[in-house]
Amino acid sequence: IESGVEVPVGYIPAGSTNDFASSLGLSTKILQAAKDIVGGTAQRFDIGTFAGRHFTYVASFGAFTRTSYNTPQSVKNALGHLAYVLAGIQEISQIKPYHLRFDLPDGTVIEDDFIFGAVSNSTCVGGVLTLSPDRVDLSDGSLEILLVRAPKSLAELTDCLVALQKQTYNCSMITFLSTPSVTVNAPADMDWTLDGEKAEGQREILVENLHHAMRLIQKVK
Repeated sequence: IESGVEVPVGYIPAGSTNDFASSLGLSTKILQAAKDIVGGTAQRFDIGTFAGRHFTYVASFGAFTRTSYNTPQSVKNALGHLAYVLAGIQEISQIKPYHLRFDLPDGTVIEDDFIFGAVSNSTCVGGVLTLSPDRVDLSDGSLEILLVRAPKSLAELTDCLVALQKQTYNCSMITFLSTPSVTVNAPADMDWTLDGEKAEGQREILVENLHHAMRLIQKVK
């Protein structure tokens, strides 16, 4: 993208969790993925930008987002996705709310304390949270925003978990919507995660969808 050269990409998923591959239904078997690339066709998909930095499928903050870049590679190699689960359990005691404001192009303003948030173009986040395929289109020019407020009681926590599991999002602790861009005002010392890599926090961040910016080769169905 940065070079300005448009070339189709063949992706062989070989990571521990493979959220992006799961969203697209790509094979995680190396030889099969290679065969699918050779015999596949290039399809256009959106990507995102975070304060000018490109990301493929998610920019997130809050609970468990540090797990992806804090977990040692040697542990990921040995345990695979289980490494993220174990690291996430260790992080539970450190979960705290952050105050953020989200300004959308249509004038909508969302401001509150949140324990988790993601601006994504994916149906799978962290290998744990799955967004409804009926609500997410990876090539529609929009990004999905999922925000989770801090529950004040066990009942609210239960409602939140049920809504996420059922992918209904009809819960007072959850905000879920689609937008082509969003301006985020956040604590400058709050780090983010872009596709599993650490991104330094900033006071004001513009997150945008780059429509059809990427051509990815998929298996012919």
